Parts: sequence; structure tokens; C-alpha cells
Amino acid sequence: MQTTNSGEATAAASVGYLEFEKPLFRIQSEIELLEKRQREDGPGFSADIKELKDRLTSMTRRLYSHLTAWETVLVARHPRRPLLPDHLSCIARDFCELHGDRLYGDDQAIVTGFARIGPHKVMVVGHHKGKDTTERIKRNFGCAHPEGYRKSLRAMRLAEKFNLPVVCLIDTQGAFPGIGAEQRGISSAIAVNLMEMSRLRTPIVCVVIGEGGSGGALGIGVGDRVAMFEHSFYSVISPEGCAAILWRTGEKRKLAAESLKLTARDLKRLRIVDHVIKEPFGGAHRDPVAASAALEKYIVDSLRELKRFKIDTVVRKRYERIRTAGSFFERTASAVISEQAKAVPAGPPASGPAKPAKSTTGRSNTRRAAPVRAARPRAGATKN
Repeated sequence: MQTTNSGEATAAASVGYLEFEKPLFRIQSEIELLEKRQREDGPGFSADIKELKDRLTSMTRRLYSHLTAWETVLVARHPRRPLLPDHLSCIARDFCELHGDRLYGDDQAIVTGFARIGPHKVMVVGHHKGKDTTERIKRNFGCAHPEGYRKSLRAMRLAEKFNLPVVCLIDTQGAFPGIGAEQRGISSAIAVNLMEMSRLRTPIVCVVIGEGGSGGALGIGVGDRVAMFEHSFYSVISPEGCAAILWRTGEKRKLAAESLKLTARDLKRLRIVDHVIKEPFGGAHRDPVAASAALEKYIVDSLRELKRFKIDTVVRKRYERIRTAGSFFERTASAVISEQAKAVPAGPPASGPAKPAKSTTGRSNTRRAAPVRAARPRAGATKN
């Protein structure tokens, strides 16, 4: 029995099914077997096939409507999930890639370039993980070096010069943590991007299309509109990294995923993201074209809305958005002052101000506070 389960898991993984999708894999296998018999023996299995397909649809809907945080992480990392080039091939026209940071080199983990999305000319900046092993090594699994963030900033400044909006598509585990990245100033590169993007004088739309990990995601994640796909995640650290730090073991990754509040529904409730883009039935990996269409609609609608405002207003509202991002757990000073003003009555009571009570001797009980005097050293006390 153990061998059978292992064989099922291997077969399910080979066709793109995740661990929690094993029941779907079994039903799909039965459907394919009946369809094969129907082709060989003639019609006669149509009713059974229809019943199994209805069961598959119902179970898929039930599974994906109640995903746990860890299952969401698995879906976001699905090997067949559409990556940056897949979305660009569907939504971007006349894409012209730009290379290099003019300082060190051309980081393949970040892709930048001019494009047309709907009616808008834009500058696209995004992470690219790579599809197969060779390309993933070339792209460094989507983990950018400092030159990648400097390349993205160079592209954004070019967009600002030509009054083009910036579209950032985020999909990374995080910035590259190697010694070379540290030597070339990875933390400084990300910090400069955060500062410059916060005051860039052109509209910025950011979308998490898969993984949004740590500073690697934030390095191109400051915008006027920030959205994420329904089954993507956005977090200060990966669940495995959090579990390794807090519990010294990766086995607590599921608990870490729940504690990090990294899902789209949690981040929307906490007002970290502005919008959640619905994915096709069963996840973006089941219908990449439909997922790209939903992404295009959100980008086009957001840019149309942002272009209605003057650029000074756009930058001011972006700054206010950043400053109030943490207001879900602490009240602002203006809110406290407003509450205090409501608590204080408008004027004195009708009977006038209260007078201090008098004692039986006829004197008032109100005493003046005695002035505080410094204690004198006692006679014979020695000084240290």
C-alpha cells in the first residue's frame, strides 16, 4: 500500500498535480481510462464520464475555495503556473527589452522593457524565474542581484523621462543572499529603489503574479496600486525560512505560513494590497490565457484611473498610502485627537463649574502643592 501511494504521488507530480490534489488526479485518471475504452469499444460510457467530470468540477471548486496558507504557497510555486514571459506574450504588444544597469552587468533575474498593454504605452519591470533547469540557473531562479534592481531603477527613470507609467510584475522568493550580492550592495540597491519609487513622477502599478518574497519583492513593489493574484502570496520571509529561524526546523513550515498572514485574503483585509485578481477555475496554471486576461484588465483599468489625476496628486496619494500602510494595528495621531475631542463636552454644565469642598473648619480642602526641594546631605555624611 505504501508503494502504491508513492507511485500515485510520483505520477500526480509528473502531470502537474500537487500533494493536496491527489483526489483530483484519481478522478482524472478514471476519466481518461473510460475515454480510452470508449474510443476502442464504442459509445457506452458517456454517462459515467459525465458523472466523473461533474465530480471533478465539484471537488476542484471545493478544494480551491478553502485552501490553507501552505496550500496557497504550493499553488503559487506550481511548475506550470504562468511566468512573466507567458503573461507578456498574451497582454503585451511591441515588447522591446532593455538590458544592463550601466554600472556592473545585466542581471537575467529581472526583465525590463517598453511595451503596449491595452491602449497604454508602459515600461514593464518584472521577475523571471525560468521554465526549465537550464533557464532557471541562467535566471538565478528569479532571485535578483544588486545590478538587477539598479537596472529596474534605470528603466523606471527612463519611463519617468518619457511620461510612461510603470508596470511591475513580482514573482520571486527574495533577493539573492550570496556573498557577491552583499559585496555589491544588495541592501543599498533595494533601499534606493524604495526611496526612488516612492517619489517617481509617473504612475506605478504593481502585481504579485506568483511568489512575493521579502525585500526581493519590495525592491520593485512600491506603487500607486498594489494587487496580487488570488492564489499568490506576499510575505516578509518564506515559510521555510521563518520556520528555520523560529523553530530551528523546516517541519513547522505549515504553521509558519498560517502565522505570516501571507495569503491574498489576509493581506486585503489588512490593507497591505488594494485588490485581489480572481484566478481561473482551479488556479492560473489550469488556464494561463484567462489569468493573463484578468491581469490585463486590472492593469488597463488601474492606469486609466490613475491618468485622470495630476502627477502631483498621484505622488502625494502614493506617499499617503505608504505612510498609512500600518494603520490596521495602531491609530494615527489625528484619529486619537478626534476621539478626545468627541469625549470632551462642548461647554461647562448648567450649574457652573464645581467649587472645591470646604472642611468643617470653614477652610478649603484644596492645598497648594509643596515645592520640591533637593535633599540636603545629613551631618557627618561622607562624599563618594
